[in-house]
Amino acid sequence: MTAEDVVVRATVPGRPVRGFACRTTELVNTLQRLHGTWPVATAALGRTASIGAMMGMLLKDAERLTLQVDGDGPLGKIVVDADAAGHVRGYVEHPHVHLPNNALGKLDVGTAVGRGMLYVMRDMGLRDVYRGSAELQTGEIGDDFTYYFAVSEQTPSAVGAGVLVDTDHSVLAAGGFIVQLMPGHTEADVEMVEQCLAGLGSVTDILKTGASAEDLLERVLPGAKVLERRRVMYRCTCERDRIASVLRSLGRAELEGMIRDQGGAEVVCHFCNSRYTFTAEELSALMPSE
Repeated sequence: MTAEDVVVRATVPGRPVRGFACRTTELVNTLQRLHGTWPVATAALGRTASIGAMMGMLLKDAERLTLQVDGDGPLGKIVVDADAAGHVRGYVEHPHVHLPNNALGKLDVGTAVGRGMLYVMRDMGLRDVYRGSAELQTGEIGDDFTYYFAVSEQTPSAVGAGVLVDTDHSVLAAGGFIVQLMPGHTEADVEMVEQCLAGLGSVTDILKTGASAEDLLERVLPGAKVLERRRVMYRCTCERDRIASVLRSLGRAELEGMIRDQGGAEVVCHFCNSRYTFTAEELSALMPSE
């Protein structure tokens, strides 16, 4: 039986250490199909989406999380949204990028992403938004989030994420882990985590055998106690009424310009490629009354 797309949250009994692990193979497959991503873009987007799914476990009910990897490489921006219910969506600005493999014979995500900034935004409702950022370190995504947690959230962490792409561009395995040292940790806790991760191997080597998120967690943090388990799935929140509200907010002059120059409007959602067409009459109806 194929393992489900799941994210788990756990602690290590008796130690100020927490961990997250996820399997996101179907989620990343969905992203690949929606955007037609080539392998290096699939890997970069899939890694970011996996980390977003795990960070979503830290959100409260109505909160949302947006991750943006803004590098100067050929992929352009990578954007991922996640919520507290396990829903994830995302896109990469330039999905059709091909590069030679790196020196290790792996997809060269670091070069494809390049150098730049990583941004994390938490929408906590009531116009209360947390924004954090850090410079990209390698462009390999996992290293960059490790650095982000250390410098922006002052939480020593180890982040790993992987995507295994087949020759037909489909995704054979995807997922990741986050291990964090909490306040009050000692050098012994640091050494314990380092020993656990030293012989781990790659995330995809573990997941491609059919391992679950719980199996991956046990490999990352042996003996950890799972506190929460949540399904992960793709979902886009775009809808016609929401797009109409955005158009209405543009104001009368902008809408009149669309009617004059284009005879209407077509809006394409970056996240799912859905197209919403509005006629001149529909745009007129959106205009605020004078």
